Parts: sequence; C-alpha cells; structure tokens
Amino acid sequence: MYYFESRVRYSEVDFERNMTFGALLNYFQDCCSFQSEDLGVGIDFLQEIKAAWMLVSWQVVVKRCPVFGERIRICTWPYDFGGFYGYRNFTMEDARGEVLAYANSVWVFLDLESKKPKKIDEMFLEAYRMEPRFEMEYAGRKLRVPAESKKETEFAVHPSQIDTNRHVNNEQYIEMAQVYLPENFAVRQMRADYRKSAVLGDMIYPLVFEEPGRITVTLADEKEKPFAIVEFE
Repeated sequence: MYYFESRVRYSEVDFERNMTFGALLNYFQDCCSFQSEDLGVGIDFLQEIKAAWMLVSWQVVVKRCPVFGERIRICTWPYDFGGFYGYRNFTMEDARGEVLAYANSVWVFLDLESKKPKKIDEMFLEAYRMEPRFEMEYAGRKLRVPAESKKETEFAVHPSQIDTNRHVNNEQYIEMAQVYLPENFAVRQMRADYRKSAVLGDMIYPLVFEEPGRITVTLADEKEKPFAIVEFE
C-alpha cells in the first residue's frame, strides 16, 4: 500500500469547514500519481514511451468529510491488471485510522500515438505490487443517460481545466457536474463513467436528470454524445 499524510487546508473546505468533494478526489488522484513518480513510472516516463493511464470510471463513497485542520492519511493500491485495464482502490483515513472515504477506479493504458488502448507493459506489472481489493459494494462501471434529462446551457472548456495529457482533468468533470446539485445536497456516493476526452476549445452540453436521492449529469458534445456521465447519491 502506498500512502501520504496531509492536513486539511482552508482552501480545501466549504463554508461549513468540510472538505469539498473536489478536494477529496484530488487527494485520491494525487496519491496514485505520487506512487507512480516514486516507482519511476510517472509522468516523465509515460511521456518517453508515449503512453498514458486514462481513467475509465470512479466509484467513490463518503462516510464522513474531514474538516479544516484535520490530519488525514490517503492510501492507494492496485489490485488487478488485465489486458489493457488497471484496477485501483483508495481510502482516506483520519488520525485514528477510521476510514472516511473509499473508492474503486478503473483505468485503461493508452498509446498516445495511435490513441488506442494497448496491453500493459511488463515493467508496470513489475513496478506495482498487487494487494487484495478493498471490501466494499462494487457498482457496475457503465452508466446510462436518462432519456428524460433536461438540457442546460452549454459552456466552453477553460485552459485551467486541462491537465498534462492536454485533456480535461478527471476531477474537473466532477466539478462541472456538481454545479447542478441542489443546495445542501450531501454527496454520499459518486459514480463517473468517462467516455471520451474533452480538450481545449470543446463545448460542453449538460443534460441533467433528477430523481429522489440521485442526480445524473451527462456532460456531452453538440450531438449529445457523452464525454462523461456522473451520478451523485
């Protein structure tokens, strides 16, 4: 298991001093990036071999949001590789070791020249240590676009939303989708199904469907083909 410790910053909390959901996701994303860097298979190495890990899906469960100033530990570990897919768990713990949030994620290993998935290189199988998967209720990877979704006003991708792969960062899609949550909607589970990468200059056409206890936001192109589908409970 790989982990790092931190303390909840003022810039990471909302008006009630609870960590924002976006900040939690960034901690998880940073944790796996730190692990790759420490193992020598991080950003520079991936750029050399013209490859990237692209997130396919998230399932994040929140038991309690940490608060401003609280000390936390963020953990991650891969539990399986298969073909061109990688599977990884995450946890966030408080100072007593209580799990505050946990997640499952599915990644695809991508050839940046062909823009197609490719078999995971042997060096990654040697670099990462597989561990048993976290005990949780695993949801399916795919989400559907509800037919009754309401169209919201389109908007453009901003430069600040682009990451080192020249695509919209994974967490940014969630930030986009959260705009359509009602006030005081406390996220207890989030699922995201990433379909294709948005880039600078793309327009995002949101489709929102609300039902009791659940809101599904589809971030689509002008033909209503999803970049990502995000479900909040």
